[in-house]
Amino acid sequence: MIRIALTKGRLEEDSVELFNNSGYDASELLNKGRKLLFKLKNADIEIVLAKAADVITYVEHGVCDIGIVGKDTIMEHGKSFYEVLDLKFGKCRFALAGLKDKNFYEGYSQKVVATKYPHVTKRYFNEKGVDVEIVKIDGSVELAPILGLADGIVDIVDTGSTLKENGLVIYEEMINISARVIVNKASIKLKKTEVDNFVGRISSKI
Repeated sequence: MIRIALTKGRLEEDSVELFNNSGYDASELLNKGRKLLFKLKNADIEIVLAKAADVITYVEHGVCDIGIVGKDTIMEHGKSFYEVLDLKFGKCRFALAGLKDKNFYEGYSQKVVATKYPHVTKRYFNEKGVDVEIVKIDGSVELAPILGLADGIVDIVDTGSTLKENGLVIYEEMINISARVIVNKASIKLKKTEVDNFVGRISSKI
């Protein structure tokens, strides 16, 4: 048996559709109620529903063999696993944004950036050679520049409508992201046949 950790929410819906298209019977996940653990009816595969960061944790610690999670979470939280497949859905991007009519890089003072993704943000600005102060925000980062806490924000952007509704604009597109398949380092060797079979079946339907 292999166990797959699946990110709850939008990636979950797209993943279930991909499973069904690949010949797996994931119908139990369509009317799941509050259940978090499922068995595919026609395969020796168990599905665990979890928050994105927990998918990483379960795979890294080996309690799940495979995970489906966004590249954003991998970049922020990932340490030790194999990333084997880009699923081409859940597409969005990291962007630097802030108030209209402002130039983020203008002036000589150190800029303050608010974000839910401090590690991604730090790496990005380090690579640009720009020294910034990073403030971690767990809720709506759009408030930070409006309230004067930050000169800009780094966040995930899909359509950009949330930014626009709050009077913010994109200063800079940063990194494109999408859903990925990750595999535990031991599982990729000890369960090679099962892992390869699953990855091969779903990759043929992407």
